[in-house]
Amino acid sequence: MAFITVTDLSLGYDEQLVLRDLNFSVSKGDYLCIVGENGSGKTTLMKTILHLKEPISGKIETGDGLKQNEIGYLPQQTIVQKDFPASVKEIVLSGCQGRCGFRPFYSKEEKTLARENMERMGITDLANRCYRDLSGGQQQRVLLARALCATGKVLLLDEPVAGLDPKVTAQMYDLIEGLNKEGITIIMISHDISAAVRYASHILHIGDRVFFGSREEYLKSGIGKSFVEMGKGGENNG
Repeated sequence: MAFITVTDLSLGYDEQLVLRDLNFSVSKGDYLCIVGENGSGKTTLMKTILHLKEPISGKIETGDGLKQNEIGYLPQQTIVQKDFPASVKEIVLSGCQGRCGFRPFYSKEEKTLARENMERMGITDLANRCYRDLSGGQQQRVLLARALCATGKVLLLDEPVAGLDPKVTAQMYDLIEGLNKEGITIIMISHDISAAVRYASHILHIGDRVFFGSREEYLKSGIGKSFVEMGKGGENNG
């Protein structure tokens, strides 16, 4: 069975239906990019997968040994979150909260895991820095390290390169690709269609038209061809 299976899912927000009868699955090792026009329901879908929102109908099932608390999440940052007055080490460690149960402190193993993930993201030298004093790219590395403390299996990333300059964007994509090659399943919302078709193994396109399949199938499809051409034209397809 797949890690995540979505069956006949309908969802929306503010009592407005935005997606109807959606079906797709995500297997271990996949790199799925979710693309589509603004307002098509990408973030709503991701929050529904995380059970932060209830679906209107349909179901989302986890399988192949994946538990709901083994899904790491990197949401879009708000202005308030960017200004959070905590140290890098404290924020990364907070990703272990789901492992603590009722313990009011972090174990030696959890502190080791946080340290290893800071090393993995190349931010060890920032451990004692205040999060709000970091650059946008550094903050995203901190949040990735935090998400990795929550899971070694699946990462959900909501436009992780939004607002980053081209050089830092390329570095972030390389980091995410490296994690996928290590065996972590990636589900990423992207407004960057060129990056989506470069890195993803599978594409889920939602909106007025829906497509789910491999990257190769998407590039051959009518919806894929038209969307890629729009991307080349410089339009924002978030």
